[in-house]
Amino acid sequence: MKESYFDELLNIKTGKDQMGMPRSIHYHRYEPTPYGALQELFQVYELKKNDRVVDFGCGKGRLNFFTHYLFGSTVIGIEMNEEFYQEAIENRENYFKKKKGRRTAIEFDCCLAEEYEIHPGDNVFYFFNPFSVQIFMKIINNILFSLEFSPRNIEIVLYYSSDDYVHYLENHPLFELRKEINLSGEYEHNVYERFLVYGLTY
Repeated sequence: MKESYFDELLNIKTGKDQMGMPRSIHYHRYEPTPYGALQELFQVYELKKNDRVVDFGCGKGRLNFFTHYLFGSTVIGIEMNEEFYQEAIENRENYFKKKKGRRTAIEFDCCLAEEYEIHPGDNVFYFFNPFSVQIFMKIINNILFSLEFSPRNIEIVLYYSSDDYVHYLENHPLFELRKEINLSGEYEHNVYERFLVYGLTY
């Protein structure tokens, strides 16, 4: 019920997982973060209007619209699948028919995640296990490189993260775990059903 309720509230369509297998072993199939999980996250992890959130592997844009609806933050969705990208653009048109705000506050880029050029204002980076750890490492390096030119506080938010992602950040000298949010209800018996928030150690 929750899934369809929030899609209707936001005037978007983000349901239905991807059928079949993705074309590359490095990229995982589309599956939106459940609204129930996002509700639990945002009860304890609040964003600000001036935050710039980047969702890598955004699919049809569910996180983008829900985040903007709750906080008014700017959200950038990165999606390599052109079909999902077009659906995200269509969702944006429908979303702003009901919700007032700057259309530029929700952006979508159709490109490979590792090719996205980090904006100097990007400060929250969201990953729902969208690709292999090799690509994840490239993106983390891109983020760190951007900090050399635009120093700022950043956070990495992982949902249902692979052990490889966690191992990489736990052993990275520049990151520390700031928050762990274990989900309740139907999710609580799965150890991967959690959000991990990492920040810089300095």
